[in-house]
Amino acid sequence: MYKRILVTLDGSELAEMVIPHVEVVAEAGYSGVILLHVAPEAEALIENGVVVAYADQEAERLTMAAQHYLDRFVERLHAQGITARSLIRFGAPAAQILEAAREEDADLIAMTTHGRSGVRRLFYGSVAEEVLRGAVIPILLVRGGPSG
Repeated sequence: MYKRILVTLDGSELAEMVIPHVEVVAEAGYSGVILLHVAPEAEALIENGVVVAYADQEAERLTMAAQHYLDRFVERLHAQGITARSLIRFGAPAAQILEAAREEDADLIAMTTHGRSGVRRLFYGSVAEEVLRGAVIPILLVRGGPSG
């Protein structure tokens, strides 16, 4: 049913709760999986007024860390016979997720929602809600945390 599933992972155990659901959908539909990690824009690291790492060096460090993180899940999916690859982007998470879905021709976005409500949701916002509002393809949202 779905040819390409874009899965968002932010490095948290909460976000990883979507993986078992994606495995079921991907196996049932012989889908390929694109694991997406969106990192914040890299900035120079400065300590005591001295540049410790320039923005491009920090971007490289963030990319390597994200790649190492995503590789675990790519290998897990490959072990189950699911085609998977990783994608790393920088910027605002919701915007990057929507752009990646478009560019990668995904036909499903899978992600975990933090399950916030009330004042906490107003204060922190919701990447899942922004993606839901902006997406033109189906979204699989897995509730990852308690409401409150």
